[in-house]
Amino acid sequence: MKRRKALKWTLIGGGIGIGTIALGGAGAFAWVYSASRIDTFGKIDFDKPLVVPPLAESVTDSSGSRVFDLEIRAGATQFKDGKATDTWGVNGDYLGPTIRVERGDEVAFAVRNSLDVATSIHWHGMHLPAVMDGGPHQMVEAGGDWAPQWMIDQPASTLWYHPHPHGETAEHVYRGLAGMIIIDDEESQALGLPQTYGVDDLPMVVQDKKFVGNNQMVEGGRFMGTQGTIGDEVMVNGTLGPYFDVTTRLVRLRLLNGSNARIYNFGFSDDRPFQLVATDGGLLPEAWETRRLPLSPGERAEIVVAFEPGDTVDLRSYPLEDAHQGPFNRFNGGDDKLDVCRFRAADSLSDDTEVPAVMSTAPDLADAEVAEERRFALSGFNQINGESMDMQRIDFGVREGTVEVWEVSNSDVYAHNFHVHDVQYQVLDVNGEEPEPHMRGWKDTIQLIPKRHYRIAMRFSEYTDPNVPYMYHCHILAHEDAGMMGQFVVLGEGEEIGQVPTVDSAHAHG
Repeated sequence: MKRRKALKWTLIGGGIGIGTIALGGAGAFAWVYSASRIDTFGKIDFDKPLVVPPLAESVTDSSGSRVFDLEIRAGATQFKDGKATDTWGVNGDYLGPTIRVERGDEVAFAVRNSLDVATSIHWHGMHLPAVMDGGPHQMVEAGGDWAPQWMIDQPASTLWYHPHPHGETAEHVYRGLAGMIIIDDEESQALGLPQTYGVDDLPMVVQDKKFVGNNQMVEGGRFMGTQGTIGDEVMVNGTLGPYFDVTTRLVRLRLLNGSNARIYNFGFSDDRPFQLVATDGGLLPEAWETRRLPLSPGERAEIVVAFEPGDTVDLRSYPLEDAHQGPFNRFNGGDDKLDVCRFRAADSLSDDTEVPAVMSTAPDLADAEVAEERRFALSGFNQINGESMDMQRIDFGVREGTVEVWEVSNSDVYAHNFHVHDVQYQVLDVNGEEPEPHMRGWKDTIQLIPKRHYRIAMRFSEYTDPNVPYMYHCHILAHEDAGMMGQFVVLGEGEEIGQVPTVDSAHAHG
């Protein structure tokens, strides 16, 4: 509770700071406003090869399940010259391996927490039983173990895993506990898209960091910021100033915004077009060509970029126009220009992949029978519908097998986004109009532009539990930690909302 109060007052202090500066005079405000913008275009050396996370190893047990061993531990990482940075990681010092599985796999995880504090692993974007979800009710105590198990039953997609301890998620993710999950299926593998891991199919965990003089990462928002930690340096897969040597004409980038708060607007330094082929929940029906792609924290996107022999081009994050309103856009990084990663194409490139005209089927919930409609208004730094998260309060129950439509809105002048556990949803409309192309695939996390209303449709299927809830929340982690989160359960026929177990009794050990 003390930590959540501290987060709340840190965020509120940013708002008070604006009034204080304003009272100090227009000149002081103008100086602070000008100094709040970061521009690293053309200023990054790009002198380190991009680290590609290893693929997680697994063994098949007697029941046919693929078993992955994951150890959460403390370590030290040499991000910069000089002193190594204290970090956390999974099976390593920083970040974790990429877990690559196929639809139909039965997976089991042997999770060991070697930290001296409790944490968890949430499988972001995964359809699975609530007791295996890895949210705040499935904490793994210091020195403890957790053994979740379920069957992968969703289309090919890019997901990720990260901690979800209530009130401490921001700190645990920032220290390095995160990794990518790739789901394959027969349909996607037959399409001819780039899919050779680490060659033409690249995981890219993009994060911003703030370092102090001894190379240690520090948390903390910008002066007058409202989002929590906004860093001034960008890393990919734990690499500062990364370059990647391209050997194929087409390269598939699996972009994950793994930052605590920053919203990126991806594009290339020569403004070349690229093709969006997949969103959070899987492949689009057809590729969408664009030159810019915004991603808020927790969102993923798969893009395919074409290179010519000898190309050198930088992936960048460009300014955002509408993430926040008024000066909040500048103070929360919306005006920043950031170089992210350099791509250096060889003089000769192989050319044996393609982006097919048809890749998948479109989301199909627009005409479904709707069992319930709900409204969710995100406001302040810690409230949804005027309430903050209560671990012992289940906000509502939904019926298994039904479709619901939720209207979600951002009541503020600064940024929020919205993530729902267990399901992928379809964005039906935004302020009554068709959503932008990058929001028309299956999603589990969307950016909420201030003062706009988003109608999303989702089907709740297969897994029921009247006592163990899933979460819905803002994925700007300081807001989540401060209480901008709620809980729901999926109910089977005849079931009613039960009693949330205490955290200890909710530890699922398989």
